[in-house]
Amino acid sequence: QVQLVESGGGLVQPGGSLRLSCAASGTIFSIYGMGWYRQAPGKQRELVATITSGGSTNYADSVKGRFTISRDSAKNTVYLQMNSLKPEDTAVYYCNADIRTGTVARSQYWGQGTQVTVSS
Repeated sequence: QVQLVESGGGLVQPGGSLRLSCAASGTIFSIYGMGWYRQAPGKQRELVATITSGGSTNYADSVKGRFTISRDSAKNTVYLQMNSLKPEDTAVYYCNADIRTGTVARSQYWGQGTQVTVSS
């Protein structure tokens, strides 16, 4: 009953920027932490950035200073602004959210993924 839908991926040249969005919909009582993860070909999925319901953020060392995570709680949406993109940022990016869907029901949800390719 909960869906996370990502958008904003694509092909960009090195040094360019992209903004990813992820909107949660369905039976949502509240959303706790939200975040972005990525998985490059042949590699394990890794954390990119997370943001708590209070706005505290955490970043992977590889993206600090280049990526910014933010959220609009009124829209149940999380964003990832990616600047100064590098070829090594190429991956499928997944949205994740910790969502309460009932009085006690609470689970982690994942989006379907959006491809980001950084290449000249």
